[in-house]
Amino acid sequence: MAIVKMKKLRVIAMAGQRGDLLEGLLRLGCVEISEPDGKEQEWSALLRRGQSRLMSAKDDITQANTALAALKKYAQTKDGLFIQRRLVSENEFLGGETVEKARAVSRDIGEQLQALVRLQSEESRLLARQSSLLPWRSLDMPMELEGTENVLFRMCVCPGGTDTGAVKTELAAADAAAELYEISADKQQNYCLLVCGRADEASVMEVLRPHAFSVVSFQGLTGTAAENLQNLERQLQENRGAQEGAAAAIAAKGGEKELLQLYTDRLRAEEAREVNAERLLTDGTILFFEGWAPAEQMDGVQALLEKLGCAWEASDPTEEEIPEVPVQLKNNWFTKPLNMVTEMYSLPAYNNVDPNPLMAPFFILFYGIMMADMGYGLLMFLAGTIVSRKYRPKGTMGHMMGLMQLCGVSTFIMGAITGGFFGDFLTQVVKITTGGDFALPALFTPLNDTLMILVGAMALGLVQIITGMAISFIRKLRAGQMLDAFFEEVTWWIVFLGIGLMAAGVTNIVLYAGLALIVIGPLVTGQGFGKIMGIFGSLYNHVTGYFGDILSYARLMALMLAGSVIAQVFNTLGAIPNNIIIFLIISLAGNALNFALNLLGCYVHDLRLQCLEYFGKFYEDGGRPFRPLAMETKYVDITK
Repeated sequence: MAIVKMKKLRVIAMAGQRGDLLEGLLRLGCVEISEPDGKEQEWSALLRRGQSRLMSAKDDITQANTALAALKKYAQTKDGLFIQRRLVSENEFLGGETVEKARAVSRDIGEQLQALVRLQSEESRLLARQSSLLPWRSLDMPMELEGTENVLFRMCVCPGGTDTGAVKTELAAADAAAELYEISADKQQNYCLLVCGRADEASVMEVLRPHAFSVVSFQGLTGTAAENLQNLERQLQENRGAQEGAAAAIAAKGGEKELLQLYTDRLRAEEAREVNAERLLTDGTILFFEGWAPAEQMDGVQALLEKLGCAWEASDPTEEEIPEVPVQLKNNWFTKPLNMVTEMYSLPAYNNVDPNPLMAPFFILFYGIMMADMGYGLLMFLAGTIVSRKYRPKGTMGHMMGLMQLCGVSTFIMGAITGGFFGDFLTQVVKITTGGDFALPALFTPLNDTLMILVGAMALGLVQIITGMAISFIRKLRAGQMLDAFFEEVTWWIVFLGIGLMAAGVTNIVLYAGLALIVIGPLVTGQGFGKIMGIFGSLYNHVTGYFGDILSYARLMALMLAGSVIAQVFNTLGAIPNNIIIFLIISLAGNALNFALNLLGCYVHDLRLQCLEYFGKFYEDGGRPFRPLAMETKYVDITK
């Protein structure tokens, strides 16, 4: 397995071939059109970016997604945790037979949604008007009536704690022709009707102002408050009926869900095509673009370009172009799920190595060591297998399910070696039901052989670190860095070997030779005073680095022990009442919690060991992912 070799493409075609060219590249799904960067000065002076209908495609996608969301809400169409992909042919996917029908459905749902939004806004306005009129329901006076020739009628409000009796007394003391009638009250306000002579209006308002009275009016309303409330109730009923009709019209489109999903995926393909159309340079007569394509798929690219009569060339990337080359990893069923880890960290540089085959055995083994339970491993394998076969997830989710299957197998094997099946679940079941003793056979157990497991974990860590050093050694030799390869890797292999021989009581000479090389290395590769400082720097950095990294692998033992202990604690708690039903409830609940915690915890710690302790020895990241013009789908799988 390796990084896919790329070819640099340069293509010239007639502008009239643009549609057919983009359609053909979309079907191939293996050409990435580069973003124009202005480096080709002779072209940029003559050509301009191509036009596209990208904004229209984005609007269509938004409308289709809105329609799907509306079906989910009003037609109760559920996708579940995973999307059930269905198979469609390439011709069905790209054909135009269903596009117009899907567009019409999307448009109809959009119109009903707009009607719903309008009706809901109108309902809010009606409810607000209803709320403002309710306190005046008992006022048997037309709302438009403001008084007579000599008398004014004013509807007023004041704070809820106002003593209206005291206000009436003040009005009487002011010797004004006025009367205050309390219509209703709530916690916030008192609602009153003020009747006063027109000549006394100013003096009356002076009395009311200190009590925070304010005049309210209902412009445009005629008739009493009760009559208006009755009319509002009728309007609200009509409004809600219209809303129900619009919602029912949307729900009636529930059977078109799959059509809309296919349409949405088709629109995504159109969006990708339009994005790439803007990367083409043209003067209206010809078009030009640069891009990248995998060398192993150049036959298909060549056939398409020659069919369309294009002028083109493909070349290997130059040394200066290496940082720009997109990276695609070529892996098999065993290493492909590790793309999830690599992409989360960072893709390798184009001239580096594919880390997946180098990491897969360690990642899967370490995960199994940390989880180490047959029950948990079985659950992982079954979950990964069922989801992969039933839903066929793609991308990160697909990698996750594949990785769960592989780690589930590793976890089951390590559980068989350590005798764990949901901890000591079977032991407790036999004890409760029969009173006898039972234990699964085991080569070693986390509780009884902790020190051995710790030593074994650090030994595995040493193996992985030496593997990383070996990869670095080979890369340096290929790059002609002989001295660096010798003093950085070989020297410390000699030191490790010397420590092992000294610990075994064989000889100390190998260790002394390694220490001598540590001193000689900076003297040979350093310059000036840096030679002396390099000795101390090399010792400090490598001693703390290598041995600190090796100690990090103690987490393999720690998580194995923690998971085993937690499972056994819950099983023991469940067994205390000596009732099989109570035991099953407590044990299953506890093991479910332990499984969930370890499922994530083991992944995080395993990821750390790979990305820090292992990758740090040889890995150069910074690769840019290969993003060809292709049919990326969410709801369907396309078959040729």
